[in-house]
Amino acid sequence: MSIVKMKKMYLAVQKNDQEKTLDKLHELGVLHVVPVDPSTAVATDDIVLAQEQLKRAIQILSSITAEGEKTLLEVNDAIQEILEVERTNAELENRLNALHRQLSSQAAWGDTKLADIDYLTDANVHICFVTTKTENVEKLNASFVQVINETGGKALVALVSDCSEFELPETAEPILLPTKDNPTIKAEAAQIEKTQLENTEKLKCLAYMLEQLKEHVVHVDEKVSFSQISNSALDDEDIFAIQGWVPDGAENDIAPAFEAANISAGIDIYEPTEDDAPPTLLKIPNWAKPIEGLFSVLGTVSGYKEFDVSIPFMLALPIFAAILIGDGAYGAILLFGPMLAFKKVSKALGEPFTKLLMVIGGVTLVWGFLCGSFFGKLIYPNPLIPVDMTDESRNLMMNISFTMGAIHLCCAKLWQVVREAPSLRALCSLGWAIFIWGMYGVVKMFVMGGTLGMDTPWPYFLIAGAALAIVFTAPNKNVVKMLAIGLASFPLDMLSAFSDIISYVRLMAVGLASGVLAQSFNELGMGAGPIMMVPILVLGHSLNLGLAIIALFAHGVRLNMLEFSNNLGMQWVGCAYKPFAKQTIQEK
Repeated sequence: MSIVKMKKMYLAVQKNDQEKTLDKLHELGVLHVVPVDPSTAVATDDIVLAQEQLKRAIQILSSITAEGEKTLLEVNDAIQEILEVERTNAELENRLNALHRQLSSQAAWGDTKLADIDYLTDANVHICFVTTKTENVEKLNASFVQVINETGGKALVALVSDCSEFELPETAEPILLPTKDNPTIKAEAAQIEKTQLENTEKLKCLAYMLEQLKEHVVHVDEKVSFSQISNSALDDEDIFAIQGWVPDGAENDIAPAFEAANISAGIDIYEPTEDDAPPTLLKIPNWAKPIEGLFSVLGTVSGYKEFDVSIPFMLALPIFAAILIGDGAYGAILLFGPMLAFKKVSKALGEPFTKLLMVIGGVTLVWGFLCGSFFGKLIYPNPLIPVDMTDESRNLMMNISFTMGAIHLCCAKLWQVVREAPSLRALCSLGWAIFIWGMYGVVKMFVMGGTLGMDTPWPYFLIAGAALAIVFTAPNKNVVKMLAIGLASFPLDMLSAFSDIISYVRLMAVGLASGVLAQSFNELGMGAGPIMMVPILVLGHSLNLGLAIIALFAHGVRLNMLEFSNNLGMQWVGCAYKPFAKQTIQEK
C-alpha cells in the first residue's frame, strides 16, 4: 500500500506536430496534464454543446421503454431527433395547458359554435349576450329572451332580435363573444394530444438506441478532453508545449514512443519540489480495492504527501459496520443480494462499492453467528457475544467498542511515528499513542465504573505519554520555548483524545438499538395475526436494514474519516491522478 511517486514532465514539439503529439500521449495514457493557463482549459463551444445534447438525449430515453419498430439512425441524427421531439412536446404541452385554461374560463358558453351565430346574423337574426342579476332578467327587452346559465344570483342571458342594435338597461352588462368557441378549442386540444402520442411512439422506437448513445459518451468525452488539453497547452506559431505529471518509471517509455512515431520532442523530467502538488495515485492491493467504492462515493482523495489509508479503512470499516448492523440475517442479505445480481447492482453502484457491500455483508454474517442474532431472534442460547439490553451485554459491548477505539487511534499515532522518524517529532506521536491507552482507562472509569488506581497501568500510560507529547510537540534548541508550546497545546489535545475514544461508544449504542428494533418488529408482527404478520415483518426488517445502512455511513464512516484520520493528521487535500488516456466502454 503506497502512494505512487510522481515526476513532473515538460514536453515541447513543433507546431505542425501538435495533433500527432496529442494522439501519441492519448495512446500512452500516462500523462496527468496540468494546464499552463487554467483559464484556458476549456473545450470549444461546439464540442461542449454536443456533449450536453448527448447527455440530455440519454436522460430523455432513460425514462422510456423501447417499443415498436426499431429506429435506425446515425447517432448524431438520433440525438437531434430526440431533442426535436422533446422540444416539440414541450411546446405542445404549453399550448395544451393554455387551451385548457381557455376552456375553463369560457365554460359558460357550453358547445355554442361561433359559426352558428354568424349564420343567424347573416339571416338578420341578431344575438346579444349579457349578464345581469337574476331578478333583473324581466327588465330585458328583446324579441326573444333566453337564460343560458344561472349561478350565484347572476344569469347569462341571450337576447334575440331582428335589429342589430339592442337597448340594454344599466343593470345588464354585454358579454363579448369568445375569439374561439369551445368545440374548436376541444378539436385543437385533441389534435395536440394525438401529436403528442405520435411523438411518444417515436421516442419509444428511438429508445432502442439508448445503449448506443451511452457508448457514444466515451467518444464525445474524449473529444472534450482533447479540446481542453489542446487549449490549455502553450501554443504559439512555432511551438506546442504541454506539462503534467507521470508515475515514476512511466517517463522512460515516452521518449522512445515519440522517436518511433518520428516526432521530434524536447522532454524534461523533474522531481517534485516542496511547493508542488502532484496528483495522487494509490497502489492498492486487489483484496483492498473495494474500499475505492467508498472513496468514490465520498469524493475524498489523500494528498500526495499524506497517507494511503486504503488498507486501514478496508480492515476497520467492515468490522465497525458489522457491529452497527448487528444481525447475521441482514449481513446475509448484503452479501448474497449483490452477489446474485452482481452485474445489475454493479451497474447502479459501481463494482468497487458493490464488492464493499458484499464484504460488509460477509463480516456482518460472521458477527451474527458470534451474537447468535438473525432477524432479531437468538438461533442458539448463550452466544459468545450476547446482544441484548442487559447490563452485562451493554458492558461487554462498551468494552469491545472502547478497546477497538483505542487500538484504532493508537495505530494512527504509531503510523505517524513511522512517517516522522527519525525526527524528534516522532516521539510526540509516540507519546500520544501511549497516552491514548491511559485515556482508555479514564473513559472506562467514567463510563463503566472501572478503576484508575496506581495498581492499574492507566496512570503510567498517562504520565509517560503526556511527558513525551509535551516535550516533543515542537522540538527546539530553546528548551523553555519547546516546553511552553507543548504545555499550551496539551489541554485541547488531551480533551480531543478523550472525546475520540468516547466516540466509539456509538458502535455499542447503534448495534444494540438495531437489535432491539428487530425484536420489536418481531413482537409486533407476531401479535398482528396471520394476515398482517408477513407484511409487518417484511416492512419492519426492511426499514431496520435501511436504518442500519444509514448508520454505517453516519457512524462507521465517521470513525474512519474523522477520528482515525484526524489522529493520523489527514486533511484530504489530494487531487486524483487522471491521465490523458483512452476510455473504455463498460460492459452491459
